Order: sequence, then C-alpha cells, then structure tokens
Amino acid sequence: MSTVIIILAVLCGVIGIAGSILPGLPGPPVSWAGLLILYIWGNGANASGDPMSTKFLLVWLAITIVVCVVDYVVPAYFTRVTGGSKAAGRGAIIGLLVGMFVPPVGIILGTLGGAFLAEYLVARKGGWDSARSAIGALLGFFFGTGIKLIASGLMMYYIIVFMK
Repeated sequence: MSTVIIILAVLCGVIGIAGSILPGLPGPPVSWAGLLILYIWGNGANASGDPMSTKFLLVWLAITIVVCVVDYVVPAYFTRVTGGSKAAGRGAIIGLLVGMFVPPVGIILGTLGGAFLAEYLVARKGGWDSARSAIGALLGFFFGTGIKLIASGLMMYYIIVFMK
C-alpha cells in the first residue's frame, strides 16, 4: 500500500479524533473518510489478509450519520430535561463558540456560562433554575462529545487494523 495513502488515512483519523473534541471540525465524518480512503485506494486488509468489505464501510457510514444527528439533538434534550428553555440551548452554543479560543477550559466554562446567562437574563429564571439548565446543557455537550470521540476512536482503530 502506498505510503501517501496510509498517511492520508491516518491523518483523517487523527483529525477526526481532534474534531470530536473541538467544535467546528466534523470529527466522525473525517474519520470515516480515512476508512473510505483505505477502501478505495489502499485495498485495506487486516493482519489475516481479509479485505475491508463494503458492508463494513456502509455500517460505519450509518454509525457516523447517527452520531452526527445525535450530537445535535442531545444537548437540547438534556437542557430541556433539566428545565431549560430554547434560550439556554442558544446561550450554550454561543458560550461554546466564545470558549473555543481558550480550549478546553473555555469550552466547558463557555457552555456552562452561556446557558446560565441566557436562562437568567433572557428567560428571566432564578439562579438555581438557570444553574440546573446550564448543567443540563453541559451534560448534553459532554455526552455528544463522548459519542463522537468513541466513534472516531474506533474508526482510527480500524484505520490502523486495515493498513497493510
């Protein structure tokens, strides 16, 4: 297998893992692109010589799509379960984007602070209710990040397995 193909696939895997943590980078889709590169140009096979199957690639595509959809739905769900409004969800996103400039602490505090301030100032809720909504937004962010990280990590594992 060509060294360039291997480097591209591994680079996609690494960027995918980083993108699972950093907002703005599509983590799992980039990791899946690494699998696709091995499938199309690398004739990837594992240590036993078994080639990567189309079914395997399509299953990981489905997992990638589900993980991406869940990542967008779960934070709002967690926020609403803890009593938060749409304002808390929007505030969490704005706080997350502002916090990106000081990762990882800024991302966590930005999500928490943005949701809290939006609930407190926009939705006019009290301090405890705003704090509960902010914690829900943060838990949703952690859950979404966790499933993206697991999916991208597993795809990186398979990128390594199918490099031959």
